[in-house]
Amino acid sequence: MHKEYLMGNEAIALGAIAAGVNLVCGYPGTPSTEVLETVAKRRPDGTYVEWSVNEKAAMEVAAGAAYTGARALVTMKQMGLNVASDPLMCVEYIGVKGGMVVLVADDPGPISSQTEQDTRHYAAFSKVPCFDPTSPAEAYEMIQEAFAWSEQYQTPVFLRSTTRVSHGYAAIDVKDPEEWAVHEAEGFIKDTNRWVIFPRLSYANHQKIFARNNELAEKFSGYDRNAIYEAPSGSASRKGIATGGISFTYAMEARQALGDVRLLKVATPYPFPEQKALEFLAGLDEVLVIEELDPVIEEALILICGKYHLDTKIYGKLTGNIAVAGENSRDSVKKAMAEFLGAEARTAAVEADNSAAASAASREANSSAAASSKSLPAPPPLPVRPPVLCAGCPHRASFYDVKVAMKGKKTIFCGDIGCYTLGNSMPLDMVDTCLCMGAGLGIAQGVGHIEPDTSCFAFVGDSTFFASAIPEVVNAVYNQADMTLVVLDNSTTAMTGHQPHPGTGQTMMGEVVAKVSIEAVLRGIGLTVVETINPMEHQKAVDTVKRVAAEPGVKAIIFKYPCIAISKPDASMTVDTEKCIGCHRCIHEIGCPALIHDPDPAHVAANGKAKVMIDVSQCTGCTLCSQLCPVGAIRKPGESDENSAEGGADHA
Repeated sequence: MHKEYLMGNEAIALGAIAAGVNLVCGYPGTPSTEVLETVAKRRPDGTYVEWSVNEKAAMEVAAGAAYTGARALVTMKQMGLNVASDPLMCVEYIGVKGGMVVLVADDPGPISSQTEQDTRHYAAFSKVPCFDPTSPAEAYEMIQEAFAWSEQYQTPVFLRSTTRVSHGYAAIDVKDPEEWAVHEAEGFIKDTNRWVIFPRLSYANHQKIFARNNELAEKFSGYDRNAIYEAPSGSASRKGIATGGISFTYAMEARQALGDVRLLKVATPYPFPEQKALEFLAGLDEVLVIEELDPVIEEALILICGKYHLDTKIYGKLTGNIAVAGENSRDSVKKAMAEFLGAEARTAAVEADNSAAASAASREANSSAAASSKSLPAPPPLPVRPPVLCAGCPHRASFYDVKVAMKGKKTIFCGDIGCYTLGNSMPLDMVDTCLCMGAGLGIAQGVGHIEPDTSCFAFVGDSTFFASAIPEVVNAVYNQADMTLVVLDNSTTAMTGHQPHPGTGQTMMGEVVAKVSIEAVLRGIGLTVVETINPMEHQKAVDTVKRVAAEPGVKAIIFKYPCIAISKPDASMTVDTEKCIGCHRCIHEIGCPALIHDPDPAHVAANGKAKVMIDVSQCTGCTLCSQLCPVGAIRKPGESDENSAEGGADHA
């Protein structure tokens, strides 16, 4: 064993490796992405890893591996579980031979997702057992145990993490490579009575699943991660706290400050450890349930109280004691516990807060004295940084090209999930709808069928194209929609960390493979109008959009230009302050963060406005701004007046 300082997702990955995982696949999505990436970096020889085209494909790949007896891990965020739900439901009925863990990282808040979603509901819905770690350290141990439970009961299992577990850090004791388990797959053995999901088999297996989960509920009551933390001997309190996940960690911290109280930790929310809960409820009059996101533990305890005719009152989200949306925090949990436990606990909480405040004030005073002795100025307030497309991002140019081309026409611009969702920001204002991955194509079709006089555009990234857009394009062609598909091809899965996809020509194993051509796929589906254009060639791109959008039926434009994070930027642009007239067209129309007002008071235009300057620390030299400048004041270093964009281009 040795100690490493790890992110929760890294801990999960190393736990899977220690368990002898044979195959790992998934689709990138915050907050889950680092699990697969860590396996790819740290995997032993013989462990296969891939970024699948979407979560449905990943679930199916993992299931196939588990059919052979291999240990398989499939990773995704909570939104991706919706995509993977079809095979998930069926795999649960068929069962597996090797351990199969479905890592789903929930995103309370939500911090980087369209919606909040609680995977514990999916566990009950799909009848798949669920493990809910409370910390990165527990996640490392729990995934190893989850593989064992999965194999013993021949079922896939969930490991449900949340953002603060996935992205939290801790010093963790991890196994050395020689301590890793080596798992050998037996191989797939043909058996149509087991692996072919006929209705008769599903009926029989449904009964077995019901019986198995009843057994698991009993077994989980003895699982040591489902635990009761007793109040001190002689405590007169008849109140208790029930919790799970990261909220358990917060509750234990608050418990130290507020005084001991009996506490139930639920590590397996499904099947629920009923007997352990009964043991906890004995002698309690009231229980406060603290959890993220939905009242899963709360409703389970209410059900148990009713089933066994207990008088214990259960409080939580359903009673308004805990917020019904958003993630919990150390402070919110402490406040809720103090209010629930009463005046004595509140006094203790106040004293603890006062003590902490006094310590903080002392540290601040010491820090101020030290700063004064060194004559250091007070730091300025942090600037507000709203989310914005990077300087030089090709998506900005693509959106602007379409905006200029369609100016004055009745249009709808249906967006998608990714960096390009930021196209909704001003001044671009080019995302009218955004629902989930690939949905923009369907929305554009629906609007077009109802409003045939509307020019309908659907934007999708290259990775999302492969993940979920292809069936939507088929639907559009088959049902004779009239729409323009815009594929924003920046040669990577940018928003989640630049993972490869079928169009990049490289796998997660580092192999160079044939690129899957987006244009060829579209033509294979039946599109006859497919044009590929460089979005940085502004006027040419505008002309292309006008021409293609005027064609009937389903047509596509592929804006192809690499993400600035994977391509070496050119020299930054410069502004000729003699020629700049302070019109600010470059700033107001494309909103590039590298374009700023010149703070030099000597650089003021005739209209009294500050001239423009380039932030060279951000500029990538994409040239888009130079093509918009009406007087050719923006150019590359050393570029002559003859080569600068005198007169500018059409604008929105």
